[in-house]
Amino acid sequence: MEGIFWLIVLVVMAVIEIITLGLTTVWFAGGALAAFIASLLGANIVVQVILFVVVSVLLLALTRPLAAEYLNKGRIRTNADSLIGKTAIVKQEIDNLKAQGQVSVDGQEWTARSVDEQVISKDMQVEIVEIKGVKLMVKEKPQISE
Repeated sequence: MEGIFWLIVLVVMAVIEIITLGLTTVWFAGGALAAFIASLLGANIVVQVILFVVVSVLLLALTRPLAAEYLNKGRIRTNADSLIGKTAIVKQEIDNLKAQGQVSVDGQEWTARSVDEQVISKDMQVEIVEIKGVKLMVKEKPQISE
């Protein structure tokens, strides 16, 4: 009878995983499969439950980081991450020592700091290198003379 229970758990977890595609229940489906096999081999219910928990936790701990890394390879940057690499215009002189600086990018104004600690004058073009908290970390773009 336990075998049927584990088979139902396995199917339910697999269906939830297929519907959500969020890597949330696949680990427990693996644990249910191990418990199902143990029930077929005649293991008692205590062994089956322990096997379910241990296999589920091991699968979660050992494979989730790898799966998440693999699935995030083609991730499209959104929101603030999409600003990295863009050009911004300095609206307020950027001076890290004075804790001041503001840039405009895509019609939005952001607090900015220089990555190389240099003072960057107003109206200069800068490249966004990274985002730290709510501040854009920028570096001055070389000015092309005509």
